[in-house]
Amino acid sequence: MLRLVGLGLRGGLVVVGVDRVREAVRRGKLVLAIVAPDAAQNSLNKVVPLLDARGVPRVTGPGAAALGGAVGRESTAVVGIMDRDLANGIREIVESKFGGTH
Repeated sequence: MLRLVGLGLRGGLVVVGVDRVREAVRRGKLVLAIVAPDAAQNSLNKVVPLLDARGVPRVTGPGAAALGGAVGRESTAVVGIMDRDLANGIREIVESKFGGTH
């Protein structure tokens, strides 16, 4: 999954961080969010209600450090996927490993 996220970032199909994810959701561009299970509650409070209100599915990904490492940061609470095919590939991996999306 992390490799797909990294490839998507290089292809301009991924946004990183709470503010960029919120912006992409508001513009109707986000098709999937990956949320770090160890993200700060404040970060989750800023993004999860918006994802839910707009009907954007989310999956629980790896920890913030691993998720950040995939996108060239020390850590990140959330990553947004803007491409449906990439999102489907990530969802398949998550469902096979962890059993589903939110």
